[in-house]
Amino acid sequence: MNSAKLKEEHRPAPKTTGGDKAHVQRQLPRPSDLRALLQFKSPTLDPVQRRLEAAITIEDLRQISRRTTPRSVFDYVDGGADYEVSQRRNKAVFDTARFMPNLLHEVSDPDLSTELLGRRIGFPVVFAPTGFTRMMHHEGEIAVARVAERNNLPYALSLLGTTDYETVAAAAPHGDNWFQMYMTNNQSLNTEILDKALEVGATTLVLTIDCAVGGFRPKDVRNGLAIPPALTMKTFFNMARFPYWWLNKLTTPPVEFASVRDFPGTNMEVAKLLFDPNLNYEALTWLRSHWPHKLLVKGIVNPADAGRMMEYGADGVIISNHGGRQLDRTPGTMEVLPAVREVVGAGATVMVDGGIMHGQDIIAARAAGADAVMIGRAYLYGIMAAGERGVERAVEILRDEFQRGLQLLGLRSTDAIASRHVVWPVVDSPTANPEAASLYRRSQAC
Repeated sequence: MNSAKLKEEHRPAPKTTGGDKAHVQRQLPRPSDLRALLQFKSPTLDPVQRRLEAAITIEDLRQISRRTTPRSVFDYVDGGADYEVSQRRNKAVFDTARFMPNLLHEVSDPDLSTELLGRRIGFPVVFAPTGFTRMMHHEGEIAVARVAERNNLPYALSLLGTTDYETVAAAAPHGDNWFQMYMTNNQSLNTEILDKALEVGATTLVLTIDCAVGGFRPKDVRNGLAIPPALTMKTFFNMARFPYWWLNKLTTPPVEFASVRDFPGTNMEVAKLLFDPNLNYEALTWLRSHWPHKLLVKGIVNPADAGRMMEYGADGVIISNHGGRQLDRTPGTMEVLPAVREVVGAGATVMVDGGIMHGQDIIAARAAGADAVMIGRAYLYGIMAAGERGVERAVEILRDEFQRGLQLLGLRSTDAIASRHVVWPVVDSPTANPEAASLYRRSQAC
């Protein structure tokens, strides 16, 4: 073999580039190929369904509700007291949770249910009491009660609700219907309220104690959303942009405090009656002696208060700063949860509200010692966005996120969630409640 031929045989192959057309086979696309690649979704004619299909998170529902509801009404739900420090802190604490999964465990078909106050519920969520619900959407409390019943979740109707307890109970006759009340300075009215709740079959009473006076919410004042309303021209013209909302308000019964509508006086006088600055432990003693069923006290942010509530006969406590709508600059509710659980013991029912906007928040709360969470704004965004269907969508979103979170943690049930699954750096931060941080660190060391 001559040297020229040898060099030719060992010459490197020519380099090619991605753009070398000689090595790419091309053809004209066939109609069947296009159909496989371009799958267009059928248009949704129902505008409400169209909105809900776009909602894959609670934040999506929030943004939709901003577009479907007058600003003054949206701000009433979305806003908080003073500088809204407590409201932001509630959510910020959840954002610090660090999940610690245990992998290579079977997680198919997890059991989301849990026991709460002697009953098995769908997953650890309770619909919190909220006032003026029919102001957000004309379907109001009835829509919330129906969704709660369908999903086997408790619903606490507020004394400041815009639908009376009889109507709610009739709309959801098989639901776990709770009743929330404020102790008024009218003892005969207190007795009347309790008798009515007993008559219609309320299973649990929730006493809210963090409203000695009403919190100051600047957004509501600026919007004129007070009792009675004092709307500005700007607010009025903003409302005029929502004819559907107006039509429903004008063609349905007026928004009022339905559970105390027979009490003589204006709505403002009723509100002053309900917020009693002289409320004390004697009222709790009286209530415990007159209410034979489960009793929860809502509005706790101080672990010492939680212990006293149990001494006075409560079956449990709800850690709450009213969603940041009463006293501003309180701790985030999750900051004090471990300390409250340590004070009241394992046998007491402990719930927490404030800032729950994701199913993983529910997991974090369970890991820190809560039996369940209460949601308020999450379902109110849903009802403002699409009425009853919007509330249902809010539950679907939270349940799917909760289930997916369980499975990714390597858990097959709600009851398998333990403190080891979440790490909380927040307890070491300077903003954390010192008592809560100290008790939590001690409990972790045990």
